[in-house]
Amino acid sequence: MNFLMNRPQPPAASILLAHGAGAPMDTPFMNAFAEGLCDKGLAVARFEFAYMSARRDGGPRKPPPRAERLHDEYRAAIAGLAEDLPLFIGGKSLGGRVASMIAQEEYHAGRIAGLVCLGYPFHPPGKPERLRTAHLLELTAPALIVQGERDPFGGMGEAKEYALSNTIGFHWAPDGDHDLKPRKSSGRTAQQNWLDAVDSISLWVKSLV
Repeated sequence: MNFLMNRPQPPAASILLAHGAGAPMDTPFMNAFAEGLCDKGLAVARFEFAYMSARRDGGPRKPPPRAERLHDEYRAAIAGLAEDLPLFIGGKSLGGRVASMIAQEEYHAGRIAGLVCLGYPFHPPGKPERLRTAHLLELTAPALIVQGERDPFGGMGEAKEYALSNTIGFHWAPDGDHDLKPRKSSGRTAQQNWLDAVDSISLWVKSLV
């Protein structure tokens, strides 16, 4: 498996991130988080699921598999990284969802220290009844969800009503959408929201290690 690495010297911990459903591991969003967390003293490894790697190699633009079918690929990435550091797993949207679905098993096996989700897809846009939260109710691993306040996949007003484990914390990006981007009328920028989120993740990770 090929990893895209951002590594400070010496790192305090390592974070493994997978991409979202429709974009690769080196988008401006993913770059901003990897570089920002590296600047905070955390090693960041990014990887792509096979369907996205095939696109990069010129293959057809197929839709992503169901999240359940990506569990083994994420487990293989954890095994392949082989970092001798406290390891946190997560990712953007789909990547974070897949990580969250294996986090309980990996945490109890002692292979990870926690979970970081960047824009968790609580439900498909416009379909709030189709919640993807059942596995999050029983989670005992420490988790941080970085979410835009007006994310169409589940914003602040909705998330406050979800039944979630008390090990899950939130960082809310002001006026942020699914990429944490605010509207111009908010007076904020995407870069401000991304940097604030990086600060929050860094402080949270370091509080656990």
